Amino acid sequence: MSRKRVAILISGRGSNMRALIAAAKDEKFPAEIALVLSNVADAGGLDFAHGEGIATAVVDHKAFASRENFERAVQAALEAKNIELVCLAGFMRLLSPWFVENWRGRMLNVHPALLPSYRGLHTHERALADGVKIHGATVHFVVPEMDAGPIVAQAAVAVRGDDTPEILGARVLEQEHVIYPRALALVASGAALVEGARVRLAEEPAPGLALVSPAADFSR
Repeated sequence: MSRKRVAILISGRGSNMRALIAAAKDEKFPAEIALVLSNVADAGGLDFAHGEGIATAVVDHKAFASRENFERAVQAALEAKNIELVCLAGFMRLLSPWFVENWRGRMLNVHPALLPSYRGLHTHERALADGVKIHGATVHFVVPEMDAGPIVAQAAVAVRGDDTPEILGARVLEQEHVIYPRALALVASGAALVEGARVRLAEEPAPGLALVSPAADFSR
């Protein structure tokens, strides 16, 4: 089986990166993590990736006079490693339409909300303020419009009466670690097909690779 070469872009500790790396250790997983790239030289995730024997690179955005120059340097680093898919995992830089279009249909992101609700920042605070009963996480293809790409996978969690943004966020993050590897496997295997604004499966996924994570316990 030919495995897709994946780069993970991070800016911090990379908890979702770790979940992807762990999943890719299985030789049956249809993708290999070939590069971890950060725009922050001391990002904690870089040391972890290096310890896992994965190539790392730093492209410090502060060293470039423009976003275009920065992104062209990132693009060159990806091309040098023959990257086929990109996963954003806490990468704290807005990407230009030029860069996104270069990776259309080949770049994923995970967002801490059930899109299309709560695009942007502070999702947990906003969900609690609105009194919603269900919150969650979404893996989607990246398009120029923020948090608007075709949805690959989602997971829901119940919102509890005593939740704080931190407590709710921790539960959502646990689900991110579940659905991001699933989504990457679906895309890397060719099972997830983009049709307009939607994703459909070419065939029934293997066990554990559903587009929707099993329902959370909403009885509490």
